[in-house]
Amino acid sequence: LECDLAVNLVGQPLVRQQVMKGVREFLENQNPVKPLVMSFHGSTGTGKTYVSSMLVRYLFQGGLQSPYVHQFSPIVHFPHAERIEQYKENLKRWIQGNLTNCGRSVFLFEEMDKMHPGLIDVIIPFLGPSWVVYGTNYRKAIFIFISNAGGEQINEMTLDLWRAHKDREEISLQDLELAISKAVFENPQSGFWKSGIINEHLIDFVVPFLPLRHHHVKQCVVSELVQQGLEVRPDVVQEVADSIPYFPEEEKIFSSTGCKTVSSRISFFF
Repeated sequence: LECDLAVNLVGQPLVRQQVMKGVREFLENQNPVKPLVMSFHGSTGTGKTYVSSMLVRYLFQGGLQSPYVHQFSPIVHFPHAERIEQYKENLKRWIQGNLTNCGRSVFLFEEMDKMHPGLIDVIIPFLGPSWVVYGTNYRKAIFIFISNAGGEQINEMTLDLWRAHKDREEISLQDLELAISKAVFENPQSGFWKSGIINEHLIDFVVPFLPLRHHHVKQCVVSELVQQGLEVRPDVVQEVADSIPYFPEEEKIFSSTGCKTVSSRISFFF
């Protein structure tokens, strides 16, 4: 995993550092006191879903298709605000049942910024340091929350640091943590709003994904060409990277969509 992150995850030194620290310490501990809870934050296309799928690929045969990996999307699984009580009951039962089958299960919650406030708190008993909940030892589970919330603040801070000639390798978690928590946990539209998960400090690692620059996008184009079995032509790499919008308007430093649209754009230039 460490090698794969180093080779294939572009422009995210903090992510590599945080994810590897969290996963290594957790898996080496035979008797963890609580599940591993990580929260991924950043704009579209910066690698949040990519890293979570990479992680489960190394934990389970079959990766995301494994029966021990469970993905939740608010739009798919919890679309109607008026049915929130029913969703809470379903979610609690689902997690409880799956932890009974396999205490090492992974639960991925996508688009936390679109989750109905209050819904996620139903899983609090599974995240804390109790020995057993509902008759199940669940402390070897991994929970990952994925969210675009905080992306704007991360982008602004990365831009400020770039203007101050600070390299992205020098950006520390402390530089970003406060801005993320304000944007994510104090926002009434966020799934974490007034959440006990935050108040009880149940998230072990807040992982910020930085906006990507032009040369990072070029790296994404190269690896996508290799994946599609196409020739890596420098002119195509340049054209695809140039076709993506960048911000801010005047300096055009960071890709507005990260690497998200790279694979679909390649066909235009080949």
